[in-house]
Amino acid sequence: MAFDYKKEYKEFYMPKNKPSIVEIPKMNYLAVRGRGNPNDENGEYKKSIGLLYAIAFTIKMSYKGPYKIDGYFEYVVPPLEGFWWQDGLKNTIDYNNKDNMQFISLIRLPDFVSRKDFDWAISEATKKKKEDYSKVEFLTYDEGLCVTVMHIGPYDSEPETIELIHNYAKEHGFELDINANRYHHEIYLSDPRRVDPSRLKTVIRHPIKRIK
Repeated sequence: MAFDYKKEYKEFYMPKNKPSIVEIPKMNYLAVRGRGNPNDENGEYKKSIGLLYAIAFTIKMSYKGPYKIDGYFEYVVPPLEGFWWQDGLKNTIDYNNKDNMQFISLIRLPDFVSRKDFDWAISEATKKKKEDYSKVEFLTYDEGLCVTVMHIGPYDSEPETIELIHNYAKEHGFELDINANRYHHEIYLSDPRRVDPSRLKTVIRHPIKRIK
């Protein structure tokens, strides 16, 4: 049976709909940076998703070809994630000003994937698909201490859930630590093309630190 990160690391990918504190270890990701309204069909965000999945599946299916990755085991591609921010705003997202959003789209890489393997995947996908994958990067990120919760519902209703986790963090002696290197973080467990907005499941994480 293929290794499924969502099932094996439920504390990261399947939190309850009540807030909790979690320590996120250093992980490697496929990443694409961009900006603009994520709902724009021809925008950078939608394009970033296609780029990420092309490389993610090139790596996943590598075992069927001549290139062999040391330590490879069969796995389910982890869910799409995103870091989000807007210039001039701290600890918040203005959902009414989506054109000003900046993002890093992400898909977690298994630990056995090295930079060498990543470089091979970029070259292999470029050769086979005749597309430019130069925007995809190998990103190592140490997220650290966060407050997290499962948000159920449309993306535009996230502010209510965000207020909930902010209050929870404060009640437990923490304050937000969103800055130039720590972000509003979302993990998408539902496909919005197939799931009614009222039933969308999105993990929300915000970085925190102890109140001094």
